[in-house]
Amino acid sequence: MKARIPGSKSITNRALVLAAAAHGTSRLTAPLVSDDTVAFREALTALGVRVTTAADDASWTVTGLGRGPRGGGRIWCADAGTAARFLPPFVATGEGSYVFDGTDQLKARPLHPLTRALTRLGARITADPAAALPLAIDADGLTGGELALPSELSSQFLSGLLMAAPLMRAPLRVRVHDLVSRPYIDMTLALMTRFGARTEESGNDLSVDPAPYRATDLAVEPDASTASYFFAAAAVTGRQITVPGLGLGSLQGDLGFVDVLRKTGATVRVTDDETTVIGGPALRGGFDVDMGNISDTFMTLAAIAPLADAPITIRGIAHARLKESDRIAAVAENLGELGVTTEVGPDRITVVPGPTRPARIACHRDHRIAMAFSVLGLRAPGITLDDPDCVAKTFPGFHAELSRLFPTPFAPTDDFEEHR
Repeated sequence: MKARIPGSKSITNRALVLAAAAHGTSRLTAPLVSDDTVAFREALTALGVRVTTAADDASWTVTGLGRGPRGGGRIWCADAGTAARFLPPFVATGEGSYVFDGTDQLKARPLHPLTRALTRLGARITADPAAALPLAIDADGLTGGELALPSELSSQFLSGLLMAAPLMRAPLRVRVHDLVSRPYIDMTLALMTRFGARTEESGNDLSVDPAPYRATDLAVEPDASTASYFFAAAAVTGRQITVPGLGLGSLQGDLGFVDVLRKTGATVRVTDDETTVIGGPALRGGFDVDMGNISDTFMTLAAIAPLADAPITIRGIAHARLKESDRIAAVAENLGELGVTTEVGPDRITVVPGPTRPARIACHRDHRIAMAFSVLGLRAPGITLDDPDCVAKTFPGFHAELSRLFPTPFAPTDDFEEHR
């Protein structure tokens, strides 16, 4: 069956800020329409960017400023981490006094690598003592220059600075160390190039020259992180799921999750136009995998790991503790409530397969916790969510689509080994 996966959040929000900075009018086709992207869009509107939506939200048209914003104002980021990381550098290239704020959940997420970097580039910033929101910027342009940036907490800080670089007064040269989620930086650079930026890479050094962005039309591909739940559902039910529009040319590193599913015994086919996963006769475990570059999907694997035939260890995910929740702790907590044994370290989790018992999942207002454990619920009876609506952050229609593709709880057959 074909899954209907909405557009990529990562591409949608990057394309929005690039289109806002460009000269001319850009059209984004099939953008993700969710709490996070709408918050991002509304934040741009508050900055004076004109965004026109089609009646069915099938496309958004962005009339760019061709420069940084001017005039000042209060910018509400809601729960959107990308808004809090991408928009301050964009604003700092403009003029005026701005204050960024958001929900308590977003205020708990650190910003200090970004605020330190912006200060070195000439920004005048006043931040919460914990270097989080609220964040005040007295903008008068950014100088550019050379910068060393630790990126072990989030690649979004680097992406925000890179996307603002063409609007700086001089070239930006960034030396990066301890970079996590490198595929997201590759995505950022690819999209910047689409909008006319001049970028260069040499080892850990990234360079961007000042140059005007130009408007462009962009079709947003389906979200690979969201697709991971449906691919995992195929793996644990022995069924076949295809996601059209997500193929070999994808900009999203999280499509690499299907390579992890190969380790569990699933059959995977990736063509130019689509990706298909077919579940095997049983879910294999007994392996150790580094998911640092695709950390948004580690919960998908961890949630289905109780169904495997041997333990699974996931490493390289320390930065996942600083997302919407401490995701390692939240996964371990919920698996424990289900009666599943886990072993946790600073950057890893091991899941020991075993029978599950009914439990109410604590979502921690984290969409990925809710979606990952919904997949386990296809095979483990009695799972409920304390906050099913939190999926609206990235996929408001998630539960309906999962029910459409898997309308009844899975009943193992003779050719699919029942988990005991």
